[in-house]
Amino acid sequence: MLPVVEPLARFLPAGGLRRGTTVALPAVPGATSLLLALLAEASAGGAWVGVVGRPGLGLLAAAEAGVRLERLALVPHPGADLMAVTVALLDGMDLVVVSGAARAGVRAADRQRLAARARQRGAVLLALGQWPGADVELSCADTRWQGLEAGAGRLCSRRVRVQLRGRGVAPAGRAARLLLPAPGSAVAGVAESAAEQP
Repeated sequence: MLPVVEPLARFLPAGGLRRGTTVALPAVPGATSLLLALLAEASAGGAWVGVVGRPGLGLLAAAEAGVRLERLALVPHPGADLMAVTVALLDGMDLVVVSGAARAGVRAADRQRLAARARQRGAVLLALGQWPGADVELSCADTRWQGLEAGAGRLCSRRVRVQLRGRGVAPAGRAARLLLPAPGSAVAGVAESAAEQP
């Protein structure tokens, strides 16, 4: 099991990212913040993390979210070698993020091959974008920034409803309200009474 920050640990079926699984993060507002929150605790716990095909991933934002940069390998432009690079990283990393699979023409058989490699190596494959067949899907909805008062100030947090679907979860899925990012940290839970306020 790869650890995740507390608000996400209470939310995930196994309390963390189960090794050998594939997790999909659809490309919606809030997905990058959720991604960094998932990477932070794993890398702080000693896991090696690889990110393939995400040239816009900001290292400053990653560090501020708690990702240990010395445990992070980036391959921002894999070109036509997306599959080969991802397979190679799955052989040596604990958690591998892959982005741009649709652009690279990754087919269903390729997705199955990557999922099998993750299972075989005991790694977590975290796919950004649509990934049919993923064990778990985490997505963000109802995103709303907080911090601007009467048109002035600074954005300090974003309220998000995180939805979870997949194996080990009831068919209807489950949802939690989180702050991604939260003031002073990458993620924080939102009390139900506060979550229902407009």
